[in-house]
Amino acid sequence: MASPRTITIIALSVALGLFFVFMGTIKLTPRLSRDAYNEMKRAYKSYVRALPMLKKMGVSSILLRKSIGALEVACGIVMTLVPGRPKDVANFLLLLLVLAVLFFHQLVGDPLKRYAHALVFGILLTCRLLIARQPEEQPPEKRMLSVNGEEQPLIHEAAAEKGKVKVS
Repeated sequence: MASPRTITIIALSVALGLFFVFMGTIKLTPRLSRDAYNEMKRAYKSYVRALPMLKKMGVSSILLRKSIGALEVACGIVMTLVPGRPKDVANFLLLLLVLAVLFFHQLVGDPLKRYAHALVFGILLTCRLLIARQPEEQPPEKRMLSVNGEEQPLIHEAAAEKGKVKVS
């Protein structure tokens, strides 16, 4: 049976992956929601206006929106379908992306209700990454320390065993 840690990681990966596929698709095409797509176009125009450095680098609002949308879709697919280390890479990229989006919202002075979802999903991405990076808890029989070629239980486990009475 899968551990609670594994189930948590899988559930967060699938939920976050699907969310970012959905949000990235909205940035790329009006097929899912024309209103949301038009709102994204308007928002990205204001981001580029607020950062003239982007304009000097040749980054238009369309290029910025489509790049971020494509990255969200790609990382969302990886988070949902691809096992192993690539999920952590996609998680980290999405976390950086969320931080950039939060910066854009702060830059243009958006109210909290406009970017609360980005804040929440940034926290969820952080939680998933922290849980995934924690080492798996080993069963007690495997937690041994090798000292001078002899296997000995770890100190805190030996102390717990010291007060117990063995009955045979």
